[in-house]
Amino acid sequence: MTIFNIGDTVRIKASHPPGHRRTPFYVRGKTGVVERYCGRFRNPEELAYGFDGVPERELYRVRLRQTDLWEDYEGQPGDTLDLEIYDHWLEAIGDQENDNG
Repeated sequence: MTIFNIGDTVRIKASHPPGHRRTPFYVRGKTGVVERYCGRFRNPEELAYGFDGVPERELYRVRLRQTDLWEDYEGQPGDTLDLEIYDHWLEAIGDQENDNG
């Protein structure tokens, strides 16, 4: 059983903790859709500091619209970016909240 399902709308947390993070600043606070479940892995943010990386975290591929990421995006409206994000960076939101950050 996974935390999120394919097709779930999620928001990437707008957190800015210090240290090594695997979540780019430009996607924090943005909304996307879970495209794929990638599996469970040791937490790379903990591994970067020499810890054991447990408990393992679930990794998801999240699809975001380019027009939601870049205010001045001039590409096609349907262009997307797929990004792999660990579960502790994701928040479930309902479709009514889908304002894309």
